[in-house]
Amino acid sequence: MKDTNLLFKEVGYTLGSLLDSIALGIIGLPEIQRPFVWKNAKGRDLFDSMYRGYPVGYLLLWQNANAEGAKGIGVDGKQKHPSLLIVDGQQRLTSLYAVLKGKKVIREDYSEEFIEIAFHPLEEKFEVADAAIRRDKHWIPNISRLWSPDTDLFELVDGYLEALRQTREVTPEDTKKIRQSIQRLQGLVNYPFRALELLATVNEEQVSQVFVRINSKGQRLNEADFILTLMSVYWDEGRHELENFSRAAKKPAEGPTPYNHFLQPSPDQLLRVAVGYGFKRGRLQYVYSLLRGKDLETGEFSDEGRVAQFERLKQAQACALNLQHWKDFLKCLMNAGYRSGKVITSATTVLYSYVFYLLGKAEYGLTESQLRRAIARWFFFASLTGRYTNSPESALESDLIQLREVKDGAGFLACLDKNIAAELTDDFWRVTLPNDLDTAAARSPSLMAYLAALCLLDAKVLFSGLKVGSLLDPTTDAYRNSLERHHLFPKDWLKKHDYPEIHQTNQIANYALIEWPDNADISAQSPADYWPQFQDRYTPEEWPTIRYWHALPEKWETMKYDDFLKQRRSLIAKVIRDGFGML
Repeated sequence: MKDTNLLFKEVGYTLGSLLDSIALGIIGLPEIQRPFVWKNAKGRDLFDSMYRGYPVGYLLLWQNANAEGAKGIGVDGKQKHPSLLIVDGQQRLTSLYAVLKGKKVIREDYSEEFIEIAFHPLEEKFEVADAAIRRDKHWIPNISRLWSPDTDLFELVDGYLEALRQTREVTPEDTKKIRQSIQRLQGLVNYPFRALELLATVNEEQVSQVFVRINSKGQRLNEADFILTLMSVYWDEGRHELENFSRAAKKPAEGPTPYNHFLQPSPDQLLRVAVGYGFKRGRLQYVYSLLRGKDLETGEFSDEGRVAQFERLKQAQACALNLQHWKDFLKCLMNAGYRSGKVITSATTVLYSYVFYLLGKAEYGLTESQLRRAIARWFFFASLTGRYTNSPESALESDLIQLREVKDGAGFLACLDKNIAAELTDDFWRVTLPNDLDTAAARSPSLMAYLAALCLLDAKVLFSGLKVGSLLDPTTDAYRNSLERHHLFPKDWLKKHDYPEIHQTNQIANYALIEWPDNADISAQSPADYWPQFQDRYTPEEWPTIRYWHALPEKWETMKYDDFLKQRRSLIAKVIRDGFGML
């Protein structure tokens, strides 16, 4: 009796038929065009297991709804539209496809290379080819030759034997074993694979659940994975655009490029920006359904709906990947006092702030000066409060819902200001923020907000005439950082005075930014000993401003450590508040 509750059917393939289906485009394997994260040694182990007859796991495929409207995956002219998408097994199939078909793979740095697996017929052993193996006549240095349509297996074996005889004696037994081993290796095209094919009616949430339940690593798929796969089917150029932008953001180059000192966004992060801007959605689950052509009210799928939603995505992505928009937005971060990626604690906050920048610019028509101020305030606020740290999709969804009824630029700015005012109350500045500063976390958002505030206030580094903003500039770094975080109460001194734990010595309120030569000079001296040595660098008129910038209580050097920390946290919070007020 047929089980109508099953979400899948089991299908058998040979390796050869599986790869032929990929080559024809029946099975969509977009990862042949994507960064290949497997090490070559894993490919070697895969061939070794198959050669010895071991199972290498199930594949998980998903029947593609609306397959007739799909495009072939890749750039090599697939003959058919993919009716099956690969959910689990991409890296295995990419490795097998690249070796048996002699195709290059793209590495994480976007360089291209062939996967060269070597085979030792006498020892029946596989290795990743290197210079020594390529010189050793015992090895076939690249097994891809065995499946090339231009290769005659008999000629290959005879050529191998002839070369081997020039280095050693080859017995009849050796010859027989060599022929059998090579023939057995070439016969891997008949290796059996089992695949679970999920039905087209299965939704992405169910697919993700199936993936988790059968994947031993417990890795969870997210909606970005599904949308990127869907783009490979219906709009592969769009996915290439995301990847090209991401690749260009990683390395400096001549001319205008996305490269910057704040972050190098991944394709899925850029996708989230385009979706947030184009659909006013934070949760990708809804957008994925729309891009499949689903009417969210009726639940019905249609080609017309899919085409319309993809057109919407195309326009939004073009706006998000506009280089001028990207560069102008990054100036908003600098305007907020954040000078480089070293003071960014959340890439998500950066990218979600970019969503608001695009909305303000392209939908609400704000001027660049209006946007720069508004987005700088929003980014500072969102970073300081950790707005997009927990449940970021839900937080963005809530923020974007408020904008769906906004009609103009004034309403947009008012909406942002309303959210800021609701959280940055007087109690936040006097109570919540000082409590947040009671931490030893090296990447605390409140600490980074303090550094940003010092930049906004045009503060000088302690004991130095140079500005904090200048020394936080990533272009000023040498082998050793221009700035160092100095323990006002040195660690070794604290350990001798009953504060041995790191969480005590590394409190945020015990840090001050100074230039590294000064940090080395201070060493482990007590504040009361080293402080007078540096006071002469300032005039009496300068001291009030220096103490204000660096949140130093009066006579701090003689205070008890715990009292010093409590007072300094409140003073740091005031500096952050004043810095934010500059925006």
